[in-house]
Amino acid sequence: MKTLLIIDVQNDFIPGGSLPVPGGDKIVPVINSIQPKFDLVVATQDWHPQDHISFASNHEGKSTFEVIELHGKPQTLWADHCVQGTEGAEFHPDLDSTTWEAIFRKGTDNQIDSYSGFYDNGHLKSTGLAGYLKEKGVTQLFLCGLAADICVYYSAYDAFKEGFACFFIEDASQPLDSENYKELKKKMEYLGIQFISAADIQ
Repeated sequence: MKTLLIIDVQNDFIPGGSLPVPGGDKIVPVINSIQPKFDLVVATQDWHPQDHISFASNHEGKSTFEVIELHGKPQTLWADHCVQGTEGAEFHPDLDSTTWEAIFRKGTDNQIDSYSGFYDNGHLKSTGLAGYLKEKGVTQLFLCGLAADICVYYSAYDAFKEGFACFFIEDASQPLDSENYKELKKKMEYLGIQFISAADIQ
């Protein structure tokens, strides 16, 4: 079953949002164009409580993009984004969601961040996505969305670790930091994650 995983294409990650990914809006028509080519389409949605520990506003004297230690791991502090029930947390209005079978929300625990669509950053709690896909008989997973160097990267890494053959759709994803993405791409290629464009999908 050919499966597409659309990651966090939400208003706050689009130019004009609180944590914009450069060119984030450009991937929306690309994602819409490839959806009919898949048997199964699912999505993830960042869904933070207002008091989320990753928000710089919840740490007195700290600023956005500052890195602190949290649960023994480095944690980047972000601008408030994708707060539950806000317009910023909604999917981009032009993104076609009519064929999506399921949406997996992440980042709901205020005490730990969750970049991957599969697990929180400490791998303490699963979203249930891996089990869902395996129950559906999925073996190949095509990933796209925002941001390529954060949530799409961590989702692809976890998907690979869960045993899925992973295809990273580059022109349906955009990075927050393009230099960081170049380094992460090398890591993913080393693992065997394949990089493709929308035109490669039959």
